[in-house]
Amino acid sequence: MQSRTKRHLSPADLDALLRDSAGIGCRLESELTDGWFNTAYCVRLDDGRPAVVKLAPPPDAEVLRYERGILATEATVYRRIAKLPTADVPTPELLHADEEFLAISVLEGTPWDKAADRLPPSTTRELRRQLGAAVAHLHTLSAEDGRFGYPAAESALSAPDWRTAFTAMVDALLDDAARWQSPLDATPGDIRTLVAEGGYALDEVKEPRLVHFDLWPGNIFIDETEAPESTSGRGGPRITGLIDHERAFWGDPAAELVSLAVGGDTSPDSDLVAGYTGAGGTLDFTSPAFQHRLALYHLYLGLILVVECGPRGYGGEHLAYCRRVLADSLGRVRGLG
Repeated sequence: MQSRTKRHLSPADLDALLRDSAGIGCRLESELTDGWFNTAYCVRLDDGRPAVVKLAPPPDAEVLRYERGILATEATVYRRIAKLPTADVPTPELLHADEEFLAISVLEGTPWDKAADRLPPSTTRELRRQLGAAVAHLHTLSAEDGRFGYPAAESALSAPDWRTAFTAMVDALLDDAARWQSPLDATPGDIRTLVAEGGYALDEVKEPRLVHFDLWPGNIFIDETEAPESTSGRGGPRITGLIDHERAFWGDPAAELVSLAVGGDTSPDSDLVAGYTGAGGTLDFTSPAFQHRLALYHLYLGLILVVECGPRGYGGEHLAYCRRVLADSLGRVRGLG
């Protein structure tokens, strides 16, 4: 996907960037074009290892406030996950990182969205259970400083409590929307009122947990083959890795259900929730406050989808789709009344 936020380098410049920062050069093999924000390249490092290199946007690129410093956020998440037992949250290994790029190992398998149409229902159910378990383990990570919101200091979107942090996150998007004249189909005042009405529910979240918030199928790698237990650690299909942790924040684990819903059922009786609760996660679907928060998180994602179209230069059918998502989420929150 083309975006104004993508920075492109020649093979020679990419090699020089890694050599100067990481002390090892590379040979560019191909560009990964599915991403929506960063440029990503498949490379072969000088020591023979394959890797993926993600570049931060150009210094003069227009980004949303919450996107400031998010490449460093991704590196931080990789480092935190690396401290968990290896099988809990499969993810690439962080090889090198600085302000301009990060290099990660290459995952086995295929992005789930590329394989979804050929997966039998039994395989999908098993993978959704595995995904739920991986997410439950991810949610065991908590903010070391006890603050909620986005980790990057550049965004200035963190606070000691979740209501304050989430309200600031929404306010920042509304400020970006005004800057880009985004078609929100609601006034900023109306949206702020909807968030304020859910304050009582947000106050129930007491501990900042790591929320990926971008777990749509394209960010989940799978091996759909019946792998022998001796090589994979388990027989059958498996999730080989979660990627693109850059949009992670410290907040309410319930917010994870928003992007997870893009790939399938997230209802209380779903395979995903069975995997999540089986691995120790808790989700209180019976609580009105839980449902109120979930509706607000859908609204937040809807705002992101519409507002990001401005700086990225998206229009046409994509913008129309994003507006429909936002309209649906607005209706969901309003319906709580």
